[in-house]
Amino acid sequence: MRILLCHNYYQQPGGEDQVFADERRLLQSRGHAVASLTLHNDLIRRLGPWKAARRAIWNSESYARLRLLIRRQRPHLLHCTNLFPLISPAAYYAAHHEGVPVVQSLHNYRLLCPNALCFRNGWPCEDCLGKVIAWPAILRGCYRGSRLGSAVAAAVQVVHHCKGTWASMIDRYVVPSHFARRKFVEAGLPPEKLVVKPNFVHPDPGAGTGQGGYAVFAGRLSPEKGVELLLAAWRLLKKPVPLKVVGDGPLAERVRAACGGDRAVQWLGRLPFDQVSRVLGEAACLVFPSACYETFGRAIVESFAKGTPAIVPRMGAMAELVDDGRTGRHFQAGNPAALAAAVENLLSDPFALARMRCAARREYQHKFSAERNYELLMAIYEQARHERRRRGGKTAPSPGRLCAAEDGMQPAQPSVACHTPPNHHGVDALDLEEARGLHDGH
Repeated sequence: MRILLCHNYYQQPGGEDQVFADERRLLQSRGHAVASLTLHNDLIRRLGPWKAARRAIWNSESYARLRLLIRRQRPHLLHCTNLFPLISPAAYYAAHHEGVPVVQSLHNYRLLCPNALCFRNGWPCEDCLGKVIAWPAILRGCYRGSRLGSAVAAAVQVVHHCKGTWASMIDRYVVPSHFARRKFVEAGLPPEKLVVKPNFVHPDPGAGTGQGGYAVFAGRLSPEKGVELLLAAWRLLKKPVPLKVVGDGPLAERVRAACGGDRAVQWLGRLPFDQVSRVLGEAACLVFPSACYETFGRAIVESFAKGTPAIVPRMGAMAELVDDGRTGRHFQAGNPAALAAAVENLLSDPFALARMRCAARREYQHKFSAERNYELLMAIYEQARHERRRRGGKTAPSPGRLCAAEDGMQPAQPSVACHTPPNHHGVDALDLEEARGLHDGH
């Protein structure tokens, strides 16, 4: 199959960027011909706020580039990970006008909430859920503390709600958890188009020993990830438990200060994935104290891949991923004393901890491996193509040889990985002047 991937990279690398890379490698490893259009948010500095705001609603250049790439490569499907703010929903229309089915992954709540987190003042917020205009978020400046930025994010929702984009331009949505799916259904997305497919970890890192005698936090150091709750809980522990903190973010200085006041806390900063995996594998447990709903919780699955149980709040997708007493422990969300008690309870019973390690590893193998994920992804792709045919849209021709000289895309052959090098500020070496001529549909 020929597949076109589309992704807007974040300024600070996160889980969505990792999922995009993982899915691209997975498809290539199965012999699919894969091309990609990618942009990077570093470009915003060159564009300026007003031009970036206009592009968030509709980027004619992305539309033109995608149409040209589709005409050259004739992909069977377009799979979008993140389009905000630079690529824009214009990508859907480019695919639609060329008869290519569209799959959109939903790794955040941006279609429901301008700040994409459903989070405010340290707690989940649903004030904008189901509203055509997210006016509470605009008044409060929920997107990066800016009313203007919040208005732009809300405008994307309003314009494309009125155009019917969310209902008619996407053939299938990929949602990583049942909890997140329920929220999108409540907000009005077509339930028949929302398919649950969890994230995965590949390659299999193998089980760790869990003999390090420490707990670990791995993630962005920001308010919604529960960093303050984590540090407060560690101050309440009756006996010191070593804690390794992996990651970086706006609360980094708060973590650095905690390290100075508590010798049990160690901040490792941002680490490459292989090093994070080793730290997870030697840990007694992962502590994932997120204060927001989360659509998934990738660090939890990375922990399971190493056989390490997780302690999570009894809330959202996290409680869905962790089976309390089998693959980890739940605690009352937002309660540092409850988190401290859960840590002490888990670490006080080495036999239960050993059982949980085995169960966590099995959970990864059965639900979050590349093999299982590939099966689910292919089924979703087929559903999207069937949906486009059912609605009477033309589809791309059957797979055949491609022009390997164009756009870095190799011909599809069994067991041959097809690779398109990522270009954060462009797309597969297209002729920009030629692409601009397509933005009016010519």
